[in-house]
Amino acid sequence: MRKMFDSHLHIIDPRFPLIKNQDFLPEPFTCQDYKERVDDLQIVGGAVVSGSFQGFDQSYLINALQALGKNFVGVTQLPYDISDEDILELNNVGVRALRFNVQRSGNDVLSKLSDAAKRIYELAGWHVELYIDSKYLPEIVTTLESLPAVSIDHLGLSKEGLKHLFYLVDKGVRVKATGFGRGDLDIEKTLKSIYAINPAALMFGTDLPSTRAKRPYDHSDIELVYNALSTSQAEKVLYKNALDWYLTKR
Repeated sequence: MRKMFDSHLHIIDPRFPLIKNQDFLPEPFTCQDYKERVDDLQIVGGAVVSGSFQGFDQSYLINALQALGKNFVGVTQLPYDISDEDILELNNVGVRALRFNVQRSGNDVLSKLSDAAKRIYELAGWHVELYIDSKYLPEIVTTLESLPAVSIDHLGLSKEGLKHLFYLVDKGVRVKATGFGRGDLDIEKTLKSIYAINPAALMFGTDLPSTRAKRPYDHSDIELVYNALSTSQAEKVLYKNALDWYLTKR
């Protein structure tokens, strides 16, 4: 049984608000659905990530963290005018990161990236997570270098942007080894390259239920990590790096 901290999963519970994004509304994927899907893995925790279709709703996320239990944390989206008190309340229930969904919402969400990232880090110790095609990273590389803690989703998605992603990994940016079916990457080669730059950078996740992915997650994705790396290296990617990133107090 493979041991894993699932650094990227979505819970889609129709009891809570859902909004169409680009005319897309996902099928339900509840906490119970998730537990059944990963029943044959040794899950030691995970990060529940708010999708574009959940907007700024926090009710689903709070419920999911309570249902999933120990070592599960939240990655949320917030309005820019949210109060310090509301951020700290979310921190108290287990939210640990702020997400910028550039891929689904466009570059406009980046306009306040620097201010928001520094504010939430100083206030609650959160990092920021970006869903962005790495080919667009040069537009914000100076900003990202100045931020205290950043991760990028889905290996940056594209071959075209890999050199920019590698540059940021060397500067301390973390990368989620997730969504293998979303981009055009040679997965094993990319994993090896990122690990060689910074062994602490990669964090595996299922990306369940893989909404809108060209190829959804499969347990064979875990074996890709073991094929690319040694056993001890794969264990860092599958759970050790993420446990440190999400659960160590900054």
